[in-house]
Amino acid sequence: MKKSLDIKKGAEAITDVLRKTGEMGKKASVSIQKSAKELSEKSKNDSYLRRMKKYNPLFPEKYHSEEFNIPNMIVIVDDAVRRGIDVCEGAIGWLSNENGMEVLHLYDEAIEESGIQFVPAPICDAVYYVDRFDRKRFIQTDSIFSKAHEERLAELKHIAYSLGAKSCSIEITETNIQVQSRSKSAEVSTKGGVIKSAEKAEQNMSYKGSTQRSGKVVVEFEGSNDVKCPNLKWFAHDDTIKNLIEMRCSGSNAIKSETLVLEGAASAAMSQKTAYAIDNTISKISVGGKANMEGQALKENQSKLIFSIEF
Repeated sequence: MKKSLDIKKGAEAITDVLRKTGEMGKKASVSIQKSAKELSEKSKNDSYLRRMKKYNPLFPEKYHSEEFNIPNMIVIVDDAVRRGIDVCEGAIGWLSNENGMEVLHLYDEAIEESGIQFVPAPICDAVYYVDRFDRKRFIQTDSIFSKAHEERLAELKHIAYSLGAKSCSIEITETNIQVQSRSKSAEVSTKGGVIKSAEKAEQNMSYKGSTQRSGKVVVEFEGSNDVKCPNLKWFAHDDTIKNLIEMRCSGSNAIKSETLVLEGAASAAMSQKTAYAIDNTISKISVGGKANMEGQALKENQSKLIFSIEF
């Protein structure tokens, strides 16, 4: 009888061991499956993050957020260039950084949503730079200097009209600029034992130029003593223009005529340094052809407007 009980207890013990072993095996299997799943998910997440970093898509919610600042340069691109890339689905474009300048590559389909005014009308592969007076207005780089010139002429004519002038003339004096030499300086740094060099954006250059007269505009009015103080944009900080307005609006011993020489540098569309940075960026992103913003900036800085007005 006792022997029978011992056999029974032994069987029960073996069964219990097998049951516990089975449970441990199941737990181990579940743990292995869970670890494998977590590893797979982590791998997918890492791959997703790498793609996000590579493509750097810009989504509407970020673009319209108060924290987002529109970069100074925008390139209009066809939305088909990144169609089918999962991390770019729902994006309105992407951001890149070229030589320290941030660039917004805006899909043509998102132009209306952007709320930006492009001058002239936006076209694919064209490069636009922010208007110095309006951050919601971007001007095609090919047109920046010609557009600025047109606006300056229009502003001078508006000044004459507002001050009740009988006539005014605007003579443009420009200098042809030819760059003869350019010296580049480099900064050298070490990181992890690797020597790296970076070219500075600022350049020293010499140039030669020959002065030429490039046109004259003459406008006649009926003349008026109903003087209005004009709104200024390009010449808002030009003391000679502000003095002219003050003398005409004084009411006593009002000025009858004046000839002003307005330096191009005082109402420049952009600095030479900015123009050089734009040239470099356009060459990096390989759109919009070869830019010559720096040459145009030099030409503008060396130009003069001779403004003659008669009341």
